[in-house]
Amino acid sequence: MGMNRDDLVRLRQAKDRMDREYTEPLDVAALARTALMSPGHFQRSFRAAYGETPYGYLMTRRIERAKALLRRGDLTVTEVCMAVGCTSLGSFSSRFTELVGETPSAYRARSHEQSAAIPACVTRTLTRPTRHRPRMGTTEGQGPF
Repeated sequence: MGMNRDDLVRLRQAKDRMDREYTEPLDVAALARTALMSPGHFQRSFRAAYGETPYGYLMTRRIERAKALLRRGDLTVTEVCMAVGCTSLGSFSSRFTELVGETPSAYRARSHEQSAAIPACVTRTLTRPTRHRPRMGTTEGQGPF
């Protein structure tokens, strides 16, 4: 099923709305109206265009924002859940854990001072797994494997 340009433009408008209004109680019907599509057609088209459901995309945006709020440490997990527009603490916690690899409380409790002071691009470089490479001038790693 090929999508026409107008459909893609309208899907983009719905996606932009999720980026802007992720704290609002957005549901598929409201987003489908933004894209001028039926809810079923909107869900299928969104998934075809972006590789995930509208709900999955919205939750990813909310979790990204929640991580920033949890790092600040001045809000409880429940307050953060509500602040990013989630109404169910259970689904927020399970989605957070699925995407981040630890629970919101564990993430909040961990110290983030060091990583907060370092720009994200540097953090990515520093935390990227690397293969051990011997320093120049050593014999380690030379010769047969």
